[in-house]
Amino acid sequence: VNGLMTLGFAGARQRTDLCNESLMLEKLPACGKSFEEMMRKVDSKKWCNLTEFIMYYDNFTQCTEREANNASCFWPNPLAEGFITGIHKQFFSNCTSEKVHWEDPPDEILITLILIPVMLTCAMITLVVWCSKRSDIL
Repeated sequence: VNGLMTLGFAGARQRTDLCNESLMLEKLPACGKSFEEMMRKVDSKKWCNLTEFIMYYDNFTQCTEREANNASCFWPNPLAEGFITGIHKQFFSNCTSEKVHWEDPPDEILITLILIPVMLTCAMITLVVWCSKRSDIL
């Protein structure tokens, strides 16, 4: 019954096309070439600033997805990822992510942030104990 329901929900038609990897690998370089031409419009010093070329990168991504789908391949797949990684190495190899240096807040703030919840917890416990001893009045 589960199998029949799954087939019914999936449209009762299974995809039988096989991924044509050679066709996909033949078409992907056109996406890279187009991206390369668009990136020439951007100053190479700004290649690490995504806001400068986000539209070009979006077009590149859509192109690789379209070519993979045209070759009956899912996207992303290991071959497409390898191609995209090559483009990343070509354009973004000098872009390094800056590591955030975490610091503790000043002692006065840290002590305040610790003591407030501790004091509130003690006050609530005291209130609960006091109310439980005076249950005859409440």
